[in-house]
Amino acid sequence: MSTNSSINQELRYETDDRPSLPLTLGLGLQSTALNLAGLVAKPIILVTAAGASAAYLGWAVTTALLVSGISTIIQSRGFGRLGAGYILVMGSTSAFLAISVTAMEVGGPALLATLIIVSSFVQFIVGFRMAALRRIFTPTVAGTVLMLIPVTIAPVAFGQISTVPVNSAPAAAPITAFVTLAVIVLLALRLPGRWRIWAPAIGLFVGALVGWGFGIYDVDLVTEAPWVGMPDFSVWPGLDLSFDTSFWSLLPGFVIVTLVGFLDTLGDTIAIQRVSWRKPRAIDFRSIQGAIYADGLGNLLSGVCGTVPNTTYGKSIAVVELTGVAARTVGVCVGVFFIVLAFLPKFVAILIAIPNSVLGAFICVNMSLLFVFGLKVLINDGLDYRKSLIVGFAFVMGLGVQFDLFLSNVLQGSWDVAFGNGMTTGGVVVIVLSGFIHLTSPRARRLQVELSNASFSSVDDFLVEFTKEKRIDGEIARKLRAAGEETVHLLLDNSERKTTRNMLLMAKTTGEAVELEFIASASMTNLEDQLAALSEGVTDIPNESEAPLRLLRHYASQVSHQQYHDTDIATVRIEYA
Repeated sequence: MSTNSSINQELRYETDDRPSLPLTLGLGLQSTALNLAGLVAKPIILVTAAGASAAYLGWAVTTALLVSGISTIIQSRGFGRLGAGYILVMGSTSAFLAISVTAMEVGGPALLATLIIVSSFVQFIVGFRMAALRRIFTPTVAGTVLMLIPVTIAPVAFGQISTVPVNSAPAAAPITAFVTLAVIVLLALRLPGRWRIWAPAIGLFVGALVGWGFGIYDVDLVTEAPWVGMPDFSVWPGLDLSFDTSFWSLLPGFVIVTLVGFLDTLGDTIAIQRVSWRKPRAIDFRSIQGAIYADGLGNLLSGVCGTVPNTTYGKSIAVVELTGVAARTVGVCVGVFFIVLAFLPKFVAILIAIPNSVLGAFICVNMSLLFVFGLKVLINDGLDYRKSLIVGFAFVMGLGVQFDLFLSNVLQGSWDVAFGNGMTTGGVVVIVLSGFIHLTSPRARRLQVELSNASFSSVDDFLVEFTKEKRIDGEIARKLRAAGEETVHLLLDNSERKTTRNMLLMAKTTGEAVELEFIASASMTNLEDQLAALSEGVTDIPNESEAPLRLLRHYASQVSHQQYHDTDIATVRIEYA
């Protein structure tokens, strides 16, 4: 590894630093303004598309601000195992819009609230079992579903664009939508990076001004709203605990979207870790688990309140890169601002009064970026023949079902509610086919032992048998056995000697390399960070512990160490060439 070249010298404040109060408040206000439009737009679109009351609209927006504020504080500050401990702004997600509109139309806000609460527990389960489920919820699944989400939301977004308010000019809606789209897209294309992230907010502002000129911006709503006030708790929708056919038909779709939210949070947490330290560190999967737990809590609170679920916002990463400030106190400040805004009804009314055509255009731009993001996830993961077939087939199935191009005579009643949504159908297809590939792939050879001094001989005997079975000999076989010995030595050194730890060793060939995967209960020290420190010559590791590190670095082509709260996964790769 290089030394100075790998240091992020643009970063002024790392995660644990405490910048001055004026700087913290200023950056917090900036991030609040950047994320506010997207946060508020989703509940407005949901309520108006489902035809719910104006009182419920105010409730949904207010509680979305409250939940987002609480979730952002927890996510940024971190409380025990809850929260990432990095600046990750939380806000309403577009992913749930289409299926939430369906739930509202079928059973009203109470059914929606119940579905969100039940599906939120998936986040906690997946976060807890993240190490075991890492091969199921892959980038292939995430990318495909992310590409299908815009397909399912398109009818909702374009419906808002084409909706002409009563007693207004027929051209009011299309013109305001076109102006909003043009401003956002053109500014995003031409503005430099520091200003580009403001394009959506500027587009909403300009679109609202044009709407005011056409008389479709609800000025009376703003003037009648008080400056300060509490949420109207009489509007709370309650819960639908009948658990009837509608609930069970819609639940699979909510679960799939929740799983996609988990993958989105995972990606955002990895990205924020990479930009929040001057010196590169190995990815801390314990922080990712904390982020997923906080995401699940945000969804749970959203369900209790009956508003749109939360997710992490990727703008957080861009803001840290642009400002050079990664201090978690800024994220806490953003959360506090969200909560304060929830008790300012006049400000909430200013946002609710924005014409639906403007919000629809705003959602269209977000969905176009979401589609491309899903495509990037797939490309970065690598698209071989099998993955390409799975992705293409799942996307076509989702597209066909969403627009009733086939199976329209089969998907009737509760079946239509469950699988008439393209994202649900495509998600099920990609998960099933990806699972089929995993289950039918050659199985890795396994060894389970207690991690102790006695395990060295067991591991060596296991690797000797493995090399004979796979006809691996010569230098590769020697490196394999040596790397196995040194990895066990390091895992043993990183553990509490008095604590009994079990270890599972899996060995397999991948065509161009041999991979050893060591799965053990959690330790404290990350091998990747130790190897990086050793390469840079700045390690304070005792001399007797440096030898195994140096030897492992010599034998292995690549070493990765994923640390979860209760599990360590060390992967050692030895290439043939």
